[in-house]
Amino acid sequence: MKTTFLIISAAIACVILSAFLPKPPAKPSIADVPDSTRFTHMMLAQGLDEPMQMAILPDLDVIIVERKGDVKFYDAKEKQIKTIAHINVYSGIEDGLLGVAADPEFEKNHWIYLYYGLAGDRNVSQLSRYDFIDQKLDLNSKKVLLEVPTQRTYCCHSAGYLTFSDGLLYLSTGDNTNAEDIEGHNPTDERPGRQLSDDQGTTANSKDYRGKILRIKPLSDGTYAIPDGNLFPKDGSLGHPEIYVMGCRNPFRVSVDPKTKFVYWGDVGPDTNVPAEEGFLSYDEINQARKPGFFGYPYFLGANEAFPKYDFETKKEGPKQDPARPVNNSPNNTGIKELPPAQPAMIWYGKGESKRWPMVGKGAASAMAGPVYYSDLYPNAKYKLPDYYNGKLFIYEWIRKWIMAVTLDKDGNYVSMEPFLPHLKVIAPMDMQIAHDGAIYMLAYGTNWFAKNTDAGLIRVEYSEGNRNPIANIQADKTIGAAPLTVTLSASQSKDYDKDDKLTFNWKVADKTLKGAEIKHTFSKPGIYNVALTVSDQAGGAGIATAQIKVGNSPPDVTINTAANRTFYWDNVPFDYKVVIKDAEDKAPESKNIKLVFDYLPIGKDYAAALSGASHGNLRYAAAETFYASLDCKSCHTMDSKSIGPALKEISKRYAIKNGAAELLADKIIKGGSGNWGTYPMPPHPDLTTSQSRELAGYILSLTGEKPSLATQGNIQLVEHLGLGNEGAYVLAANYTDKGANGIEPLKGSAFVVLKNPLVQLEDFDKGNVSVSIGTKNNGFVTSVPAGNGKFVSFTNIDLNHIKKIKFRVQEDGEGGTLEIRQGSVEGPLLASLVIDGGKSKDVKAEWNELGTDIKPTNKQTDIFLVFKNPDKSKKLLFYIDWMYFER
Repeated sequence: MKTTFLIISAAIACVILSAFLPKPPAKPSIADVPDSTRFTHMMLAQGLDEPMQMAILPDLDVIIVERKGDVKFYDAKEKQIKTIAHINVYSGIEDGLLGVAADPEFEKNHWIYLYYGLAGDRNVSQLSRYDFIDQKLDLNSKKVLLEVPTQRTYCCHSAGYLTFSDGLLYLSTGDNTNAEDIEGHNPTDERPGRQLSDDQGTTANSKDYRGKILRIKPLSDGTYAIPDGNLFPKDGSLGHPEIYVMGCRNPFRVSVDPKTKFVYWGDVGPDTNVPAEEGFLSYDEINQARKPGFFGYPYFLGANEAFPKYDFETKKEGPKQDPARPVNNSPNNTGIKELPPAQPAMIWYGKGESKRWPMVGKGAASAMAGPVYYSDLYPNAKYKLPDYYNGKLFIYEWIRKWIMAVTLDKDGNYVSMEPFLPHLKVIAPMDMQIAHDGAIYMLAYGTNWFAKNTDAGLIRVEYSEGNRNPIANIQADKTIGAAPLTVTLSASQSKDYDKDDKLTFNWKVADKTLKGAEIKHTFSKPGIYNVALTVSDQAGGAGIATAQIKVGNSPPDVTINTAANRTFYWDNVPFDYKVVIKDAEDKAPESKNIKLVFDYLPIGKDYAAALSGASHGNLRYAAAETFYASLDCKSCHTMDSKSIGPALKEISKRYAIKNGAAELLADKIIKGGSGNWGTYPMPPHPDLTTSQSRELAGYILSLTGEKPSLATQGNIQLVEHLGLGNEGAYVLAANYTDKGANGIEPLKGSAFVVLKNPLVQLEDFDKGNVSVSIGTKNNGFVTSVPAGNGKFVSFTNIDLNHIKKIKFRVQEDGEGGTLEIRQGSVEGPLLASLVIDGGKSKDVKAEWNELGTDIKPTNKQTDIFLVFKNPDKSKKLLFYIDWMYFER
């Protein structure tokens, strides 16, 4: 459970280094902080597949590149996104289509620059230029400016960000070094055959392009010139003349201060077990380069804290280097040996809480640098940020999901940081830029790694001093289905913080323009359709939201039929079932796409809520699987294949055969450790409770014992609950994934049955207007419901099939009255009633008794309401009820 990201760790790394240590933070006055309600945000496009970078064009159209090679175009006028090209890229390890930038003279020359791993047998990444005219990327116009030789044997770190400043193009490259098997140290393995694990051959090598920030001046003929002021002479005698910054691990996001020309970047740090000022020397960094230089890696991190020289042959540590005079004596180094002085980071933090920067949080990390904002550069911009942010640097966190505004003094030294738009909650922010109209554009990578995500998209944030823009929100009753598909679209969740504003709603649906707060539209042909909603107020303010409707594949309909009761189980009563799959496009559903699992969950009550997270077939740990997915563990562990850490199934196989495996693994999850799978350390998770870590350990161990999928029809003997009390439940879950149709991806349908113990505690009601009594009434500790006239409790989806009687445990400690069992509501059809006498005397303690009543046959699931009545004693207690039991 490591803290860096695998592909995006590569895609997300290098630092914002600074030559000065931080000063004590200065707290801004609350009165100075802009009103957050004056910032409005809109999702311009969604459902992207690993978006890596964007280029904002002069007319506010946006080009977005996705790692697997697609080039997307967002049309600002039409408010739609489409794929305009596909680049054939190598997308293994952390490579792919990583960077895009528009030429500063784009309006004249229409040039777009891309950086990507070249597909094929040549291990190189290319910086290329293309013509982009009339929303078309001319692949035949390709001119290769620069090639970066790489290795594709080991992961990680490709970087690949592009940005312009004063006509100069900056390109970041990752160290492209084996990030594994480094025995808890920095990757400096000099043994023969281990050159791919030696960063001294890449990032610390002046004649290697990797682990660098390169700076060139593109020329009109498709070549480039070396600008003045790079790190090495133009003749290449000491190193590649394109190098501006070296000594980076993975400089993933880069920005250049438009006034000072300081270069900022974020660097994702390694995981080591080398002690440091803050835990271990595993810092993420935000770096600042005021001039060309060497920024320390792999010899230094943070404030130039040094790694000891480690001998991978003898396993012994040696002396540390002097940051003022670092030397690269590795046999894998082809450049200069005496390196420039190491520059410290501006901000750095590890996996635990930071003493210097407590706001950054803790856990997994991927630091990134955004733009520096200056108010006077946007003199007439409609959405320019408040002067409060003048001169501030924006930084952000891909894993921790925050954005910070960093205050710098007049010399560029760190002063303080503060959260920026914490309510925005961007899911994995991947890129952040400011457009010429003052609006902030952001790319959200989305929840799941290496995947297409519904919450991955293009976001625009606008600030308004006077009239605030409305916030548009689209609600659709259907987003996918077979053609023809009629969809109801509603803008009812849209809002405006200016209370007296009158809103109008304009929709662009396919090729039609419609008006109204709610509309209906029928999509008659298969396809993926963009829907755009513009919400406008009377003062000219507008907010935009987009959605996609996918027509051509309907979700499968999965049902589980049974003649048995669908809510309860009883001793020695079998459960029969038959799974029925209906799919409009799959005329003959394939059995291999049907997954049916059955399990007994011995504890807990909210079984159904966890089912959506269960994918590996063991329902016992479905909730734990969902919880695992919310943690940083997936940055290092995949299910089946080795990543930075071992595969979950490999962990399961190794530990499952050990005595006390669950306790051992749970302890490691909390405390961390290294040495069991090579030497890559697992960070600790001290915030987890013992119960949580044990559930996670159980989930991991269960992966080697997946239950085989059942036949689609059968009869199950319910015997696993015997002797285990009444808190457990049986769960039968059926899933079917269709084949996809008409260009729409495969869809999954599911159904499940949860069978609980027929003894139901009354305090577990779903709705009611009663309090719950907790006390030691007569026979020990009892939690019960006190009944009063007009009070009720209800339980949802109770199957009354095969139920002939309900028994109650009651205490006649009150005035007495009637318990009515009604269907659907407090006034619904009467199914049964029970008269409960009151106490005979106030001086006599009432005992707990069991009373029962026959119930009207009802062969379906329904909501039942228990209504308590005694109009003559309307303000007094009638009786107590502890539980009810459903008898067959």
